[in-house]
Parts: sequence; structure tokens; C-alpha cells
Amino acid sequence: MSALALRTGHVGLNVTDLARSTAFYRQVLELEIYNEQTDGDRRYALLGRDGALMVTLWQQSDGAFPADRPGLHHLSFQAPDIEAVHRAEAVLRGLGVQPLHDGVVPHGEGASSGGVFFTDPDGIRLEIYAPSGADTAPAPTKGAPTCGFF
Repeated sequence: MSALALRTGHVGLNVTDLARSTAFYRQVLELEIYNEQTDGDRRYALLGRDGALMVTLWQQSDGAFPADRPGLHHLSFQAPDIEAVHRAEAVLRGLGVQPLHDGVVPHGEGASSGGVFFTDPDGIRLEIYAPSGADTAPAPTKGAPTCGFF
């Protein structure tokens, strides 16, 4: 019997303000709107790129994301190269978003992979990383993966 051939499809996120979150994810991740419902009781947006659905936003929450409870730790997006990660960091800073570490950092001591770690408008922790090129900065967390403790 062959193994189930699975890969991540899209990620659905509950948000408090659909317009704000749609604008944020479109700007930071350069996503297109595939479908949306912006009025009524069931507000949502389906966002993607190159024909692939990546993120769905559902306006059905209040408050901020509770990072101290079981559930989603963070959501990670792979960029093609470190230059793309630096461009995303510039967009974030232009939006007034402070990275959770000192800009683009490696995934750990001695790692070349790494990225920028930040939160969306509802406090959901996010990461944009590249497989290599982040080894020009020190790892912010000694003895543990950077993406695990931020």
C-alpha cells in the first residue's frame, strides 16, 4: 500500500476585520483576491497566487489571537530567496509592523535558512523565510529554533 501523498493546501484564519486583514495579507504576501463576500453576516476572502489558493480569511472573531493557548503556533511562508524576504520586511516596516526579532534572522545557530517573524493585525504569528542567505545575522535564540520561541 502506498503512503498518502499529502501537502498543505490553504490555511483558514479567523479575523476581526476582513477589510483590514485582506489588505494586510495582499500587501505583505502579494496575494490576489479569488473570491470574497464583504457584506452581510458571512464575510470572507479567498486569497492566492498563480491559481493556487493560499489563505482564506473569515470575519467571525473578536479580540486578539491567544498565543498562550493550544492551537496554531505560527504560519510560515517560504520565499524564493533572501532578497524576497528583505522586500517583505520593508513592506512590513512600511505598514508600521515591527518584526518580533531584529529583522531577518536565521532559524538557529549555524543555520543559513531564516526569515522575518511578525504578527498580523489580529496577533497571529507569521514567518516569511528563505532556505538560505539568513546567516549574515546572529540567531536570536540560543540552543533552540528561532521559529519556536518568539
